[in-house]
Amino acid sequence: MSYQCPLCHQPLHHQQHQWRCQNNHQFDQAKEGYVNLMPVHHKSSKNPGDNKEMMQARRQFLEANHYRLMRENIVKLLTVHLPENSKKMLDIGCGEGYYTSSFTALSASHPSLEVHGLDISKVAVRYAAKRYPDCHFCVASSHRLPFADQSLDAMVRIYAPCKAEEIVRTLKPGAILLTVTPAPRHLYQLKALIYDDVRLHDTQPEVLPGMSLVQEEQLHYTMSLNGSEATALMQMTPFAWKTSDAVWQHLAQQHAFSCEADFTLRVYQKSATVDDSEQDNCN
Repeated sequence: MSYQCPLCHQPLHHQQHQWRCQNNHQFDQAKEGYVNLMPVHHKSSKNPGDNKEMMQARRQFLEANHYRLMRENIVKLLTVHLPENSKKMLDIGCGEGYYTSSFTALSASHPSLEVHGLDISKVAVRYAAKRYPDCHFCVASSHRLPFADQSLDAMVRIYAPCKAEEIVRTLKPGAILLTVTPAPRHLYQLKALIYDDVRLHDTQPEVLPGMSLVQEEQLHYTMSLNGSEATALMQMTPFAWKTSDAVWQHLAQQHAFSCEADFTLRVYQKSATVDDSEQDNCN
């Protein structure tokens, strides 16, 4: 698959461990197999995204399989809704590849399928590319997807932010978007350690131009975490920055910390023909 140049938006062609466009913009492919398509002037900081410690915490927690049921449900939904003859799918905010790698199982019914993962964190993508060579990984912004218009058959977005216009632009007519968002009581017990008044997550579906919601389901269960897993989970959440030393110590001492997992999984489908006015609204 050809990426799109993040500087001039022309197709990138792969040759001798390099990706190059007709305007001679060049991006080297790392020895691990990924390509960095994040120009310096697109970065908000020197090393955007998760750092090494945050990535390791996520990896530790995910490899304990507390989110395995969610991952399995994603694959089930993709099995049902992935368009016939799909060739390209993208996991936005792929992190270290825990979910991305599971999507390769879909190649049994879609033999031409390429699975791509994208993340802003270079350290996470490097790990993913090294561990999961069957997938294609790149460092890039989810707000500037390095893919051509109407080039993707499916997209998975687990928590990750992305501009609606980029989703609509890159998906083919009839393609699908699968999202995972926190349902009302997700990680309620963790948040109760930090906030006096815990607010439940909003569950309103997104409004995406030219796309319709075709399936929605909620997945709720209780996890039992040891101290190491509980602290790893807290570290990979946005409210880790507000966690006091006392709470970190409390979590580390736990032998069986009960915490709810609560997810909303939605499948959207892009209309087979996109109205010109809807496309204009995204540009």
